[in-house]
Amino acid sequence: MKLVTFNIRCDYGQDGENNFDCRKPLILRRIAREQPDIIGFQEVLPHVQRWLRGHLEGYTVVGCPRGADCDGEAMTIAVRDETAELLGLETFWLSPEPDRPGSRYDGQSDCPRICTVAAVLCRGLGALRVYNTHLDHLSAGARALGLRQILRRMETDRARHPLPAALLGDFNAWPGAAELAVLTEFPALGLRDVTGALPVTFHNYHRPGEQPGKIDYILLTDPLRAGQAVCWTDEEDGVYLSDHYPVCVEVLR
Repeated sequence: MKLVTFNIRCDYGQDGENNFDCRKPLILRRIAREQPDIIGFQEVLPHVQRWLRGHLEGYTVVGCPRGADCDGEAMTIAVRDETAELLGLETFWLSPEPDRPGSRYDGQSDCPRICTVAAVLCRGLGALRVYNTHLDHLSAGARALGLRQILRRMETDRARHPLPAALLGDFNAWPGAAELAVLTEFPALGLRDVTGALPVTFHNYHRPGEQPGKIDYILLTDPLRAGQAVCWTDEEDGVYLSDHYPVCVEVLR
């Protein structure tokens, strides 16, 4: 199974030659060539989600926007119909009130943060859960709270119905950041970062003065195993897939 995390970049027409309309052909060509079985997208605005549904042929595309009126960005998951089947989907807010749309932790940015959970049955691999998230971009404290909430949810889900799991997304934290120490609080989950060898996933179109680095992650529980993680670094005449390199791993069990 090929699993991908892909921050597709919120589309407000702010990126000139890298506006979403310019990137669409590159995105479709790469996905068609790779045919990943599951893709976790971040920063998916409603019109981008509609485009994904209309143009990712052979995929089921699902996601709930994060706003109080279920508007704004979604953590979208795409499942390849030929090799995988969506068994269930749920979204919760990273907040003290996880079932209240638009809710947030005190001290975080104005952006609500969510996690979308998909139960997926993959040919040759069996059933697993995929947790797709995008942690806060301003507050390290909110990132720690959100990550801890997700890991507690993973523990609860596993106790209710044990399945192997993948946690993926844009954590907005460099490797070694203090907030990522939350991962050590849940040793029973056995989560392993299979993207640790990647030096850069966020490049911001290589604009002058910007610091590239790794903020995108894929973590797996036993008995899932992964081959080498690779970044999709496609670029044509200065146009990239996104301001992040999508990250892909082949998952086995």
